[in-house]
Amino acid sequence: MTNHWCDIENADSVLIIGSNAAEHHPISFKWVLRAKDKGATVMHVDPKFSRTSARSDFHVPLRSGTDIPFMGGMINYVLNNELYFKQYVADYTNAAFIVGKDYKFKKGLFSGYDAKARKYDKSKWVFELDKDGVPKRDASLKHPRCVFQMLKKHYSRYSLSNVSKTTGVSKDNLLKVYKTFAATGKKDKAGTIMYALGWTQHTVGVQNIRSSAILQLLLGNIGVAGGGINALRGEPNVQGSTDHCILWHILPGYLPVPKASLGSFEDYTKATTPVSKDPESANWWQHKPKYMASLLKSWRGDNATAENGFGYKLMPKVDDGEDYSYIFIFDRMYKGEIKGGFVFGTNPAQSVPNSSKTRKALDNLDWLVVGELHNTETSDNWHRPGVDPSQNKTEVFLLPSAQRAEKAGSISNSGRWLLWHYEACRPMGECKSMGEMYVDIINNVRKLYTKENGVFPEPLLTLDWPAYYDAEDVAQRINGRFTKDVEFKGKKYKKGQQVPSFVALGDDGSTSSMNWLYAGSYTEEDGNKAKRRSLAQTPMQAKIKLFPNFAWCWPVNRRILYNRASVDAKGQPYAPEKAVIKWNGTKWEGDVPDGGWPPNASGKGRYPFIMRKEGHGQLYGPGLQDGPFPDHYEPVETPITSHPFSRQLSSPVYKRVFSDMDKLAEPGDERFPIVLTTYSMTEHWCGGGETRNIPALLEAEPQLYVEMSPELAKEKGIANGDPVFVESARGKVEAIAMVTVRMTPFKIKGNTVHEVGMPFCFGWTTRGSGDATNRLTPAVGDPNTTIPEYKACLVNVRKADKLTELE
Repeated sequence: MTNHWCDIENADSVLIIGSNAAEHHPISFKWVLRAKDKGATVMHVDPKFSRTSARSDFHVPLRSGTDIPFMGGMINYVLNNELYFKQYVADYTNAAFIVGKDYKFKKGLFSGYDAKARKYDKSKWVFELDKDGVPKRDASLKHPRCVFQMLKKHYSRYSLSNVSKTTGVSKDNLLKVYKTFAATGKKDKAGTIMYALGWTQHTVGVQNIRSSAILQLLLGNIGVAGGGINALRGEPNVQGSTDHCILWHILPGYLPVPKASLGSFEDYTKATTPVSKDPESANWWQHKPKYMASLLKSWRGDNATAENGFGYKLMPKVDDGEDYSYIFIFDRMYKGEIKGGFVFGTNPAQSVPNSSKTRKALDNLDWLVVGELHNTETSDNWHRPGVDPSQNKTEVFLLPSAQRAEKAGSISNSGRWLLWHYEACRPMGECKSMGEMYVDIINNVRKLYTKENGVFPEPLLTLDWPAYYDAEDVAQRINGRFTKDVEFKGKKYKKGQQVPSFVALGDDGSTSSMNWLYAGSYTEEDGNKAKRRSLAQTPMQAKIKLFPNFAWCWPVNRRILYNRASVDAKGQPYAPEKAVIKWNGTKWEGDVPDGGWPPNASGKGRYPFIMRKEGHGQLYGPGLQDGPFPDHYEPVETPITSHPFSRQLSSPVYKRVFSDMDKLAEPGDERFPIVLTTYSMTEHWCGGGETRNIPALLEAEPQLYVEMSPELAKEKGIANGDPVFVESARGKVEAIAMVTVRMTPFKIKGNTVHEVGMPFCFGWTTRGSGDATNRLTPAVGDPNTTIPEYKACLVNVRKADKLTELE
């Protein structure tokens, strides 16, 4: 989230799209309802009518996988009607930047496309530079290749008619949303966009979010109270997990993972550190060498020196051009290229797309270690229905995990707030927290290396590894320590003391930090700030529900990112009644400013978007794999064979794997004419591996169902409560029919397209509940993140003669 939960109350308009916030993120919805009580308009755009829809001013159903046409139509509406915040767009976005002559867009493809490699040459999308290496600009916004004019041209195709016939949303409903949200493009107004997995789990997931960034930048809604793009992260510490490197392509603090071609610390920092020639650009990532050196120092302590590149060469590297996300991991496993593995806190046999293949992939392992509270479809894969356990070679070790209440530690919520939770009771029996498990496992492996003189011991034996797991110690290591006596800002720190913030981190080995973003969260002066619960505020902070002394927020306790964009060149807020920061003549008041420099008018300021090399919000973003502007591409499995925006049907660069089990339906496939989308449930947490073991929750939601409209049910001869088969190109599952007006047929190019919805929280280990919905979904993913396309694929539904697995 660019903002935070409490800030939603400041919004004048709330657009919830790709999320069922009321049911899946109820804390967020508390603040939505407070905004509504104060006069905000709340809109819900989603294929299914839900509790969120019921509490919104209006619900707009749209076909899954058509969010970019919906958003592109709104961008076009804002531009055509000049509803954008002109000063903000001119001063704070890259609207004036001139794009190079190599950029083209034709027939749905951007310039630089290599059809054989299915990849773009992004050098064709760069900006035109002046003699000093700074992007050229046209302040009048009239140059034909300035971003603003190219944006208008690109989205001119997104007329109400084209959007309506693609999304299935009526023109009246489109205008209702567009007019309401576009009204926030004024100095004293703010609109927020809230999204969740309904936006990310597509082959165009990243571009869905980019479309919201473009819209919010046009309206001046980034950096302001009540604005922003707010990702509703899940309960299992999703925000903290990504911050601290649960994804294969990043290290803690969103540092890029080293590639095999970058053999030294110097090679790595040179290749990954952006350089800006513009003196007004903060270009914050220029500090990447400090953050990387401090990270490596935190891992190896005194064994990491400037002379050995802080141990960089001991790090594992990824091969250039390879993808190590789980779609590809399980494909390699299926092909016999992986012999063993650890699975902690996830249930891939139930949650990975095309899960029938995932289960067969797990059969190929010699050994598997699972850390879990309960037996799951993954831990018990070796004796699933239809498999002879005596013929399954995989040796499985189940490590009993502590439950949340049985361990202490931190959680980072969606608003980037770091909150401490305490151990309510000791773990039962032999259960341990995952932190304890990992520390113990590595310590025992280190002993084996020492005892048996293992090959290449340095990566393990030179680690600065604790003797036992202690959450407070880990929190201190994450914050970072001085590795020698240092004077910083007039204060002397001893070796081993906590660093006060990431500004103190160095690239010379004088500091360690396991995550630069969290530096400042556990300091000598204030201790563990995640434990803070003070509601103290200044009057200015109280106006916008800013609680700077409650917990701690990365980075540097800044609650609203890019808040320098909420003020004019003199540092005065555009919306005084919703001021985030304000220059009082000598210093900033309110939130922690996005950089402490004086206002831009002083001649000593910096552009507000400090994490971008050029310092401006990106209406045009040349860094993504699938284009600098979002454009509509159908889901890989789509019920239509063409759309009105271009000849290119689906993304030309989406990720996929190839095997005999990775079958895809053709566009408009008559065998599978129905769109399937998947979603969570209030009663079951994520994949249900924990909550299906709680009798009251299982009684509330006992089995897999498929929601369908009365029109589809009539067409198929299905009654509410009938057992049905839902089948895709990859397999079928049994479910109970829920015939409901919550699902709506769509008119797409004059034809009726039906959509059904299914929860993904059931699995075969819970008797009578049915098996995984993800047996139906395809292993295809976004080209930037490889997040799978769970939210849109093709199926068919037919009535079953009787129950089998669901009995």
